Amino acid sequence: MILTGGTTPWTFLHNEPVAIYPRLEHKVHCDVLVIGGGISGAAMAYVLTKQGANTVLLEKERVCSGSTSANAGLLQFANDRMLSELIQQFNEQQGKAFYRMCKDAVKRLSVIAGELSIDSSFTERNSLYYASKPEDAGKLRHEYDVLKRCGFDVEYWDRERIRAAFPFAKEAALYTRGDAEVNPYLLGHGMLKDASLQGLRVYEDSEVLHCKDAGSSVTAYTQLGAVTAKKAVWAGGYAMQDWKRDRQVVLTNTYAIMTEPVSDLSSWYERALLWESGKPYLYFRTTQDHRIMAGGLDEPPPSSGKPDQFIAERGGRLLKEIGRLFPELAELKMACAWAGIFASTKDGLPLIGPHPKYPNSYFMEVYGGNGTVFSMIAAELLAEAIAGREPEELAWLSLTRPVEVQETN
Repeated sequence: MILTGGTTPWTFLHNEPVAIYPRLEHKVHCDVLVIGGGISGAAMAYVLTKQGANTVLLEKERVCSGSTSANAGLLQFANDRMLSELIQQFNEQQGKAFYRMCKDAVKRLSVIAGELSIDSSFTERNSLYYASKPEDAGKLRHEYDVLKRCGFDVEYWDRERIRAAFPFAKEAALYTRGDAEVNPYLLGHGMLKDASLQGLRVYEDSEVLHCKDAGSSVTAYTQLGAVTAKKAVWAGGYAMQDWKRDRQVVLTNTYAIMTEPVSDLSSWYERALLWESGKPYLYFRTTQDHRIMAGGLDEPPPSSGKPDQFIAERGGRLLKEIGRLFPELAELKMACAWAGIFASTKDGLPLIGPHPKYPNSYFMEVYGGNGTVFSMIAAELLAEAIAGREPEELAWLSLTRPVEVQETN
């Protein structure tokens, strides 16, 4: 599976690797093997190393070079699935608890980012979730009532309030506090670098070719070496669907752009993260160096298997969307455009935990628009499970849970 195409934002901004790790060329032993060196694997390895576990991480190419390089870095507690929808689908206790886990994960990422030796441009932001069409206003009002009842910091904005803050008007919006933006490429590198200084062993260019279970351990074989571990955590991202297709998962193709720097962003209220109620939705954010990122236009993957097949036209559409929201930026130029495979689940929750077909293994399939937030949730839940304290939340997020399809508009 080709994961990305075009020029991803962090590749554009960081054309030299932050760090290079050796290839595995011998046999090693450890407590936990993490397979996959993107933001998910980095979070898992960081938490395990901090916990004192003897950990090895294998990456088939370069760490943080796959989907993490295309990750736009929005960190939000609100999900692709509204809290009101999760409550209807499950129950209020579970829906509220999951949203609270997301809220806590953003806070945890803030703490970690502040501790790292690499600056990942972590910045606290608020979010504006606006109605794509006037008839969505009632849905947003209901969501506001649910969020407020469950204790989340949210305001309901009407058309006049939106128009007073931005150069565009929408029928309604939710303004939430406690979100953030980050450079996920540097965040992942920072976690790996600092964990390496505390004992984590990282190997690049070391693809796992096959695994063998031996009852109380698992051995992963690469071209030139092998790792024997008590437990393995698979954090291979969307590419895992090539060999372990999950019934819950839907694959799409998504597009994004980053602009040249903008001299004046004063019309962008608090430089909030912007996203909309329509499905698929558009999203927008600013960067530390005053650029704008815009993304969305999700659609089925091209039959060619090349994510960037239609990137020129889709990138142009995203640039026009920025101009529609901010007319004064209508002449803004693109710096880069990219496309990539994107995975989501049919019920809106990530897939985290063990699988009966794979002994001694855990999986973190953190699919959906909140992938980095889900990565933090997965890392902490699985670290508990590996330490012998399996959290009850893993039952909610099980890879074998029933598939419940609920359409949203």
